[in-house]
Amino acid sequence: MHKDAPFAVELKDLRKSFGKAEIIRGVNLAVRPGERVAIIGPNGAGKSTLFNLISGRFAPSSGEVLLNGTAIQGMKPFEINRLGLSRSFQITNIFPKLSVFENLRCSVLWSLGYRYTFLKFLSGLDDANQRARELMEMIKLDKKRDVLAINLTYAEQRALEIGITIGGGANVILLDEPTAGMSKSETTRFIALIRSVTEGKTLLTVEHDMGVVFGLADKIAVVVYGEVLAFDTPDAVRANAKVQEAYLGSSVADAQAAGGH
Repeated sequence: MHKDAPFAVELKDLRKSFGKAEIIRGVNLAVRPGERVAIIGPNGAGKSTLFNLISGRFAPSSGEVLLNGTAIQGMKPFEINRLGLSRSFQITNIFPKLSVFENLRCSVLWSLGYRYTFLKFLSGLDDANQRARELMEMIKLDKKRDVLAINLTYAEQRALEIGITIGGGANVILLDEPTAGMSKSETTRFIALIRSVTEGKTLLTVEHDMGVVFGLADKIAVVVYGEVLAFDTPDAVRANAKVQEAYLGSSVADAQAAGGH
């Protein structure tokens, strides 16, 4: 990254309280464009709250959230999305009664310049249709083009959601526990899919599966009690005694034994 270029995502002394409970306690984090960062930590550490602050679902009590150098704290989620950030959720978020193709076509309309118009038939939007076809191939669902989303397998629904997430052209992608509920073989394929479709983009993911974390992330941010305990490469985090004591422990050994990552 050029020394004068802004970080893709930068958090400055970010804090969030709910009543008297301070959940996020002065988080500082700087993610470079194109980096893949996993956010890990014990249950209740504040990981989801951090995601909600970055994506605009929550407004911070204080501090700043910068997206490509622009302060976005206090903006609505759709405004942040239009600035180039897209997010998936723990619970699959798709249009169940639309087909795979229709889901993906809906996701690309705004980025292609189609606003609130009711005078065009979607079937005639050649650029939107072509982009939807490209996305279907990327997420390996081109053979399920006309299948309703509700009839896909769980893993296929998650893949479709990834397609929807990247369909708007965002350069910063937030994935919230993307492999939750998947089998080991599904998880392995899904990691490869995430790597492929986020190539060149900035990725932040909340994930509990240490095999996924060490197999996917360039850097790991360890969040404990609303603070960043460590932010470094997987090898450095794995070797960090404070991190092992606070959270990782046997999970790291399990991940090493399972995949050698």
